[in-house]
Amino acid sequence: MELHANLEVVRSLIGVWRGEGTGHYPTITSFEFTEELTFTNIGKPFLHYQQRTWSKDGKPMHTETGYLRVPSPEQVEFILALPTGQTELGEGPLVSHDSGFTISLESRVQNSSTAKQVDMTTRSYALDGDTLRTEFGMMAVGQPLTNHLQSSLHRVQQ
Repeated sequence: MELHANLEVVRSLIGVWRGEGTGHYPTITSFEFTEELTFTNIGKPFLHYQQRTWSKDGKPMHTETGYLRVPSPEQVEFILALPTGQTELGEGPLVSHDSGFTISLESRVQNSSTAKQVDMTTRSYALDGDTLRTEFGMMAVGQPLTNHLQSSLHRVQQ
């Protein structure tokens, strides 16, 4: 399938990425996880995104899905739906370098009436060759913006 011209700058994200991560937050016990991200070209001006995590003993932990849009070569929008009752609209810069790029996003969050309160999130994706490092920050349940998750992923499939 032909890649839309706007997505050329993020072409190297397309595929499946997997690796290990850690999580912490003031209200929970720290933990480790396995994470898998999938970015799929569907022939439109956005990539489909799916994220899944598992505990160290293989039990499912989290999943989310959405769309990565690139309205200009230096700007990214990430639209996400989470089964915990939130939607996120993240926007921010994409900065290219010789072996990849960095995306830094700040998100507005909408919570369902039964979800835990999440006020804002931040996400960063640093691509360097076949390594993708992620960070996720969260302001939620009365806590200030705090780094919550980080992972180091490697391409397992294009």
